[in-house]
Amino acid sequence: MSKMLDVVMAGVISGIVAFTTSKMGISGTVIGAVLGAMLYQLMTHFIKEPLNNVKKNKIETNIKTRLVYAIPLIIIVAIEIIYIFAEVYSKPGQIFYFLENATDWNLFRSIGIGLILMGVYPLWISENIRRSYGYIILSVGIIILLKGLADLNLAIVELYSPLFAEFSVIISLGVIAALLYVILSIVQESIIINHEEIEQSN
Repeated sequence: MSKMLDVVMAGVISGIVAFTTSKMGISGTVIGAVLGAMLYQLMTHFIKEPLNNVKKNKIETNIKTRLVYAIPLIIIVAIEIIYIFAEVYSKPGQIFYFLENATDWNLFRSIGIGLILMGVYPLWISENIRRSYGYIILSVGIIILLKGLADLNLAIVELYSPLFAEFSVIISLGVIAALLYVILSIVQESIIINHEEIEQSN
């Protein structure tokens, strides 16, 4: 039953990513990955875990949900790195221009909304992902969303947009550092949980 649920969840998540990509392009891929990761977490919490009475299965599920949660964060870090190098080198600049063009110039807005959604999840269900990571991701999501809105002609945007124009690279480095901290922490915790399980089984 557990294996069948894994197949079903993988199919549903792939369908969400494919659908959002077809409707929204590259930004849909990011949002689809975020929604897929969150849906996997929710389905695991409310459907799969109650069916798993074996401790080993629960530990494996815990590790899987952590790693699935980290995947969209890795994608976003890669986009931020491309953005930084786009300021200096032409090739990353072309890649970033393509990503922006493919998302109808809504790349950072999409990423910001996605991270805000991901940040809310651990605040609601903190069983697999620490609540502190939720606060970090939520804060980063708000920053990236504000950066994405910086090109709008609004009075409130004009108050902060000069900061993003002046310190865009520094802000991106801070975003990368924060997300890498969460990613590495999640991976490290998964490795520790796996080692503890191996030691207990020996």
